[in-house]
Amino acid sequence: MDNKTVNNTYDKIKILKGLEPVRVRPGMYIGDTNSKGLHHMVWEIVDNSIDEAMAGFATRVIVTLTSEGTIVVDDDGRGIPVEIQDNGLSGVETALCELHAGGKFDNETYKVSGGLHGVGASVVNALSLWMKVWVCRNNQIYFIKFDNKDKYHDPINGHAVEPLKIIGPVTDKRTGTTIEFLPDFTIMERFNFDHSIIANRLQQLAYLNKGVKIVFNDQMLNTKDEWMYEGGLKQYILDLNKEKETLTPTIVYGEQEKAVKAPAEGKETIYNIKVEVAFQYNKTYVPSTYSFCNNINTTEGGTHEEGFKLAITKIINRFAIEKKFIKESDEKITKDDVLEGLTAIISIKHPNPQYKGQTKGELGNSEVRPLVNEITSNIFDKFMLENPDEANIIVKKVLLAQEARRKSQEVREATRRKSPFDSGSLPGKLTDCELRDNTVTELYIVEGDSAGGSAKQGRAHEYQAILPLKGKILNVEKAKTNKIFENDEIMSLITAIGAGVNPEFSLGKIRYDKIIIMTDADVDGAHIRILLLTFFFRYMLPLIEQGHIYAAQPPLYKFISGKITKYAYSDQELEELKKQLGNSKYTIQRYKGLGEMDAQQLWETTMDPTNRILHRVSIDDAIKADKTFSFLMGDDVQPRKDFIALNAKYVKNLDI
Repeated sequence: MDNKTVNNTYDKIKILKGLEPVRVRPGMYIGDTNSKGLHHMVWEIVDNSIDEAMAGFATRVIVTLTSEGTIVVDDDGRGIPVEIQDNGLSGVETALCELHAGGKFDNETYKVSGGLHGVGASVVNALSLWMKVWVCRNNQIYFIKFDNKDKYHDPINGHAVEPLKIIGPVTDKRTGTTIEFLPDFTIMERFNFDHSIIANRLQQLAYLNKGVKIVFNDQMLNTKDEWMYEGGLKQYILDLNKEKETLTPTIVYGEQEKAVKAPAEGKETIYNIKVEVAFQYNKTYVPSTYSFCNNINTTEGGTHEEGFKLAITKIINRFAIEKKFIKESDEKITKDDVLEGLTAIISIKHPNPQYKGQTKGELGNSEVRPLVNEITSNIFDKFMLENPDEANIIVKKVLLAQEARRKSQEVREATRRKSPFDSGSLPGKLTDCELRDNTVTELYIVEGDSAGGSAKQGRAHEYQAILPLKGKILNVEKAKTNKIFENDEIMSLITAIGAGVNPEFSLGKIRYDKIIIMTDADVDGAHIRILLLTFFFRYMLPLIEQGHIYAAQPPLYKFISGKITKYAYSDQELEELKKQLGNSKYTIQRYKGLGEMDAQQLWETTMDPTNRILHRVSIDDAIKADKTFSFLMGDDVQPRKDFIALNAKYVKNLDI
């Protein structure tokens, strides 16, 4: 390469200043630009207000979705500093215009924080068409406006189109910050804010921060929700177990803050870490354990979850031996045994959390494990000693879980295949595909032999496999573990997919990229679909989390006019077809089931990738999903009866 070429290369280097990198590469800062990223913008501003509450300076947070589509977040904290900083800008401009600026780097200001290390508010500013900020501080009301709608400007060179100014005195001695922003849909994809997503997150924050009042005003729907839980995590457990029959009346609860030594930046530092736990057993057979660090849901667990599980396993083993339920020489009770039917929340507040990966899904601080173990052990040990009757009931349930585990262990072993593509152990009813590339293969789970026969004939043999199911599979929400693994239909599912089940499930061993539930478009089909989804949620959760589970949408009608044949997937589509033909003659066939279609029709409507409609099953909120499955499929029938009685009048077509 000659010198001229080298110099030309230097000319192409572009230095991004201020917040410009955020607008150029938004995915690096908020994950993506779709609906999830849009709501992430809300969380960043809300988290700043919650940080004020965690620091003891705010008592309420009000979030408003305005009729114009903007978001307003208001708190009664101290207010963002307005004084001029070392960079020559006010504290408001510094916090909202410079990455990695703000109080979150000062442990004296925020002992713990849930935001993205000081980049959150400034990132939201960069991705907004405009942002307005009101600050009540020093007995004055300050206002500033930022604007990106023309040409993006570096903040130091005039990003604030309306500089910080005093617009009036504070008449009621209040302090706080109000931020309003409108997302820039030239960068963000155009999605609407979702009421339920925002409401669920705000309610969760209210549970995790007891005594803090959180209000959500939705001007689009003309609704107002308020949450404040003095009981905090105890009330969270009550809500999570609302659709389940509890085993014992008492919720085990405790909290403690303790100074702990931990390595940080090459030296030993003392951190004050707060641990709060709440848990209660119910009569189901599935665990529901959720953990948080600084209000962030650590969906993949981490050292705080590990410490909690070690503690309850240790205490139950010790109690079982002391009360002569088991002998010291007997097989020890395992972690899986004690988790069966346990609903638990573990929440810690840490000044310097270390997460594994960019998504903050797993907490990695090594000092947290022994601390949570110690505090949980003390709390649970005290409960077991003070409540001997409830303690006996818990141990008996755990021992039944241990017995069921022993019985199902041999069956579980049968689900572990030497190779994910070893056809020797596949179920006989499976009609497999020819390819062995699990990045393109598809498994259709089909309701009934009739539809299964049409699907086998109409499929693309190279990459589509067919597994017909006989009737409805077992409801795993109500069944004991050993019964689940003795069920023929469930065993066929497990062996066909090839990746085992929780806790040994291995996503890398799946035999198919898409697992597609294809059932009739009627009540029975919907029931079969929810039974399958319940199984996948409880025993193969990564399949849903990683987007491998789909629901096929078969047509409701076959529309024939002369030589023209079309399919309608909804009543609305059918009416559109009728309008297009005007007064022409036509015939309509209402499909009652997949079995009414021949192989060609099934391929054209439901299996051909160029025409089919597939709905990917996702979990945006695993806690909400847990409650939903318990509500739909659990032992408590009365809530479902109440729901049906309340909503029956809204049903227009029971088959859809």
